[in-house]
Amino acid sequence: MANSPTSDRAVDPVCGMQVDPATADHCHEQDGHLYHFFSQKCQEKFAAEPQAFVGDRDGHSSVPGAEATFTCPMHPEVRLTSPGACPKCGMALEPDAPHAATERVEYVCPMHPQIVRSEPGNCPICGMALEPRNVTIDEENPELVDMSRRFWGSLVLTVPLVALAMSRMFVAQSLANWFPGNVLGYVEFALATPVVLRGGWPFFERMWASFVSRSLNMFTLIGIGTGTAYVYSAVAAFFPELFSDSFRSHQGEVALYFEAAATIVTLVLLGQVLELRARHRTGAAVRALLGLAPKTARVIESDGREVECR
Repeated sequence: MANSPTSDRAVDPVCGMQVDPATADHCHEQDGHLYHFFSQKCQEKFAAEPQAFVGDRDGHSSVPGAEATFTCPMHPEVRLTSPGACPKCGMALEPDAPHAATERVEYVCPMHPQIVRSEPGNCPICGMALEPRNVTIDEENPELVDMSRRFWGSLVLTVPLVALAMSRMFVAQSLANWFPGNVLGYVEFALATPVVLRGGWPFFERMWASFVSRSLNMFTLIGIGTGTAYVYSAVAAFFPELFSDSFRSHQGEVALYFEAAATIVTLVLLGQVLELRARHRTGAAVRALLGLAPKTARVIESDGREVECR
């Protein structure tokens, strides 16, 4: 980010501090642009490797943290410019530098707290002037939202699926009367398909990524296990005549494993939600601490002069 000597404030491209070009003692010219620095160390670091701090000339800032990168907690060498999953272990990537929590102003009536407005004015109930209050905006984790939706949707379908499968051991005769022929298998297939294919789709994507990168991980096992159980059960439900007597029970039925595949997917989704929620809360705590950092600092130079930096 180039700085002009006539601008009111300039940003140190190394540390991101704001400096006053009129009083700054440290500057460096690079490709016809003049940069101002907070300290001599920043200037020396910039002069040694300017391309590491200078952004492009199309308006992209070179201030640290302006262009977010995401790193795997287990494999720090994996760094991407967009959120996603680690191609090695499948864990969700975390931002390298969490930003301080942003705030917005709301206006509330001191006598009627339920009256909240985005602009100043008077309370419609008592007529008192609304008072401002700051509200911290907690950034939403899109992966946590997505995993939560998949989990709750899968849970709604997995519970009756497991109940039907377990009832085979206790009320098999009643089930045979309620669901003649292969109808029970079709019902289990209908319940398990959205769970495995929709809820568990991110796990199959990560399984495939582990094959491509030749780095097998937990999601490789999950994808192979649930996929095999689902495909086997689907074939057994629609084409039971393909299986020999060795695959059949004493009642002549081919065992189905829809409930096992759906349960594994749902439990793994629950684990992902808990993990992402814990990491999100940790990030929120870090952002809250960053918000407590002072907005300005007064630095005493070597000549005894005080410089205020933002």
